[in-house]
Amino acid sequence: MELRHLRYFVAVAETGSMKLAAEKRLHTAQPSLSRQIRDLEHEVGAALFARSVRGVELTAAGRAFLDPARLSLAQAEAAAEAARRAARPAKAIFALGFLTGQEAAWLSRATRILSDELPNIEIRVSSGFSVTLADDLKQGRVDIAFLRHEPDPDLAFKLVLKEPLVAILPHDHPLAERKTFDPRDLEGETFIGVSHIPRVLRRAVNGYLKRSGVEVAPRFEIDNFAMAVSLVTSERGVALLPISIEDYLPPSIVSRRLKGEQPTVDLMIGYREDNASPILKTFLSRIDGLIGRAPQSGAK
Repeated sequence: MELRHLRYFVAVAETGSMKLAAEKRLHTAQPSLSRQIRDLEHEVGAALFARSVRGVELTAAGRAFLDPARLSLAQAEAAAEAARRAARPAKAIFALGFLTGQEAAWLSRATRILSDELPNIEIRVSSGFSVTLADDLKQGRVDIAFLRHEPDPDLAFKLVLKEPLVAILPHDHPLAERKTFDPRDLEGETFIGVSHIPRVLRRAVNGYLKRSGVEVAPRFEIDNFAMAVSLVTSERGVALLPISIEDYLPPSIVSRRLKGEQPTVDLMIGYREDNASPILKTFLSRIDGLIGRAPQSGAK
């Protein structure tokens, strides 16, 4: 098993399509990608994808394989970066953490406000669950993080934006014909809920359903966007998630705004007030132009 096999697998899992992964993510031929995936499945000893006319869907084995594969890729990149760092003069380090799914929207914006300092500093980027990022802040592993509000006396927070929740569902689902999604229609549908790990998002979704008078038990619970996309596709279910997921949806899945009340979940910038980093001080002095300017997403 080689790292390229893991990269190919993750690309296919996140796009839900051999064709899209080959053309948009990996820039390779689809037949070659298919062979590499078959080689990986042979090496693992289990089918990782189920093929259908709609594309590919993660099997139970594939879902179990996904997070460790991502971790292996991250560790390999960390090892390479450690080697590169050892080969060049040391620079001041500024570490940014991102709630998984928010990197594409906020990384370039966050680094832009440090443009004058970039030639003299090293930027480190990581992503993870909100609770993990809060712990990374407390332990000094990151200087700032884009995360949910995780109450902790050692951390300070600034609101970036209130992120609307949207419904995601298969593009050919009968409810997808409507411009907005009525939460009452979840009754009788395969509802994909949010696990205890992203607890702030779970409270936002469950609170919205309760205020809407909807009582529905989730058939599955997810803790990241990849799991949501996989289950919506394979189980033809419906999930309520932050609008930032729209940047990760394959063509087989659409998003719909919610009818009536527009529930939101806060995205914050968190940091330790006792962090004496001069780069952090500079960053905080310049974030007024960043806060409240949410990337614009359109319904898909």
